[in-house]
Amino acid sequence: MVRITGKRISESTIHRLSLYYRLLKVLQDEGYETVSSKDLADREKLTPAQVRKDLSFFGQFGTRGLGYPVTELRQQIAEIIGINKKWNVALVGIGNVGSALVSYKEFQKQGFHIKLIFDNDQRKIGSFHKGIEVHDVVNLRQMLNKYNIEIVIVAVPGAAAQGVVNEVVAAGVNAILSFAPTNLRVPSHVTLRSENMAIEMEHLTFHLTNENLYYTA
Repeated sequence: MVRITGKRISESTIHRLSLYYRLLKVLQDEGYETVSSKDLADREKLTPAQVRKDLSFFGQFGTRGLGYPVTELRQQIAEIIGINKKWNVALVGIGNVGSALVSYKEFQKQGFHIKLIFDNDQRKIGSFHKGIEVHDVVNLRQMLNKYNIEIVIVAVPGAAAQGVVNEVVAAGVNAILSFAPTNLRVPSHVTLRSENMAIEMEHLTFHLTNENLYYTA
């Protein structure tokens, strides 16, 4: 959970804000000028009360009976979730996952600019990916400080991940996205998000394997 103006905001609310932000872009493209909480709820399979509650944590939006101005609400949500500015990002690990992340065009559109890439493979150090030079990971802490990196993406094997994360934390970076297939430990003031694609696939195969559990006679 995070704390904003004295209120505790759940991770699920933060997740839904990102969904609203993307949905509002769709509505903009469809020519909508205003949208009701019911319309937002119906599209995301929520309740209007949930939509209103999520937004109420951050102030008053829209006009009763008229709905929310689509463009204005999208801008306000962008400010709330912090994508109305540019963020300096570093990537550690330029394997298959790392290479795909560097090529992901949506990052820069959302304000996430990958400034540095690191690896420990001497064959990759000094090469360039999308115009970004690959640096030796032994210089990680020093360069994170030098380039004012605010977010670090970790895409290294599980065995190496905790050591990398320790260096990132020591450099004063408080936001980490990990693709390493292992549990990581960080201090309480550091925000860590983990994406384990194998676990997500196993979630899907569980439902396929056990689909009969979800049906009753």
